[in-house]
Amino acid sequence: MIYHQVRMSIKPDAPQEDVEHALELMRRLGRELDVVEHFVVGRDFGGEFTYGASYALKDIDAYRTYLYAPLHRQIDEAGLPLVANMVSFDITDDDDPEFKARIDKLHADRFAGDSGLSDLIDGLGSYQGSGTDTQ
Repeated sequence: MIYHQVRMSIKPDAPQEDVEHALELMRRLGRELDVVEHFVVGRDFGGEFTYGASYALKDIDAYRTYLYAPLHRQIDEAGLPLVANMVSFDITDDDDPEFKARIDKLHADRFAGDSGLSDLIDGLGSYQGSGTDTQ
């Protein structure tokens, strides 16, 4: 099992209706993508972040499907311009010693194939977490 989590702070001037639209897209991803076992999208407490999301994925193949889903890319397009800072991370019970390298490769391949995504990430104040040391 992999729990992929994202935490983000929103830019002060981000229109609330745009934020709500991006959050609803994130909820749709959890509802509509059949590889998502469980999910939560909502307010984030206990730190500097405003909102967060967590998606439970069965295995690395489900993670790949999640990352490459067209709706995921739509979320990036709608949401990342509203984000000031973001962190993502993964928690897994998979004891494969190559697990981190496999996650990093998925992210690296996704960024290598989508220059527009790299531009969106470059517009963030900061981005740390899953696959970030590969970009």
